[in-house]
Amino acid sequence: MNGMQLLPLRIKERRPLIHNITNIVVANFTANGLLAIGASPVMASAKEEVADMAKAADALVLNLGTLHADMIEAMLIAGRSANAHGIPVLLDPVGAGATPYRTKAALNMLKELRVSIVRGNAAEIAQLMGEAGAIKGVDCIESQASPRTPEALFDLAARAAERFGTIVAISGKEDVITDGTTGYIIAGGHPMLTSITGCGCLLTSIIGAFAAIESDLLLAGASAMSYYGCAAARAYRTAGHRGPGSFQTAFLDALSEIGQFDTAASTITPRQAAARRKVWL
Repeated sequence: MNGMQLLPLRIKERRPLIHNITNIVVANFTANGLLAIGASPVMASAKEEVADMAKAADALVLNLGTLHADMIEAMLIAGRSANAHGIPVLLDPVGAGATPYRTKAALNMLKELRVSIVRGNAAEIAQLMGEAGAIKGVDCIESQASPRTPEALFDLAARAAERFGTIVAISGKEDVITDGTTGYIIAGGHPMLTSITGCGCLLTSIIGAFAAIESDLLLAGASAMSYYGCAAARAYRTAGHRGPGSFQTAFLDALSEIGQFDTAASTITPRQAAARRKVWL
């Protein structure tokens, strides 16, 4: 069993505390997903307590899904506390580009905080870069309009990582993650993930759980994305073919089996400027 495959077992052993300041649509699903992998979620968002909660946590996840002024203030307070105490900070810029307010908030987080990992879809990351990416509400419709190749997605993520000084992960049909110079292209998962609200948001929090127990954040992110895709594929085989309701339940079940089945459903391709090779988990 390689290092990536050992990370899920370490989560179950350590039960890291993941502080989520997230949106009202996905809070329950996110908490249940974190519990399923063995992490401990906390969803505190009051500005009066977020600094204390963030410094006690093992990772902080900031999700812009249902954004408002009080939440932005709380996120900045929590983020500064996490930065001061060496806690990884993850940002999910949900719907960046849908409105100027939302885009400005995401960019301000990247300016004011030391963000460890940004996870978004292709359109959200493109919008943060000032590039084209179709957004409808808080959903990405770029994949239907002008799909990007995995190589193009990696290039977008690498440029964003360089600009913002952080690791950037883009999820979609293929997932990519990079620190701007090296990274991974990850194949796997299942399209049914797009039929359940909050799957991207949960992925960001699960990446946070992996980052909480692994100091190599690039490895942590790639491992989390690989496992997430494997769980989705397993969930569809088990019950997801019946529909999105059955898939959601089966997906939580699959996440709870972390470390108990092979991740061969996912292919991770390390990517560098000069060379690349495929590794089968």
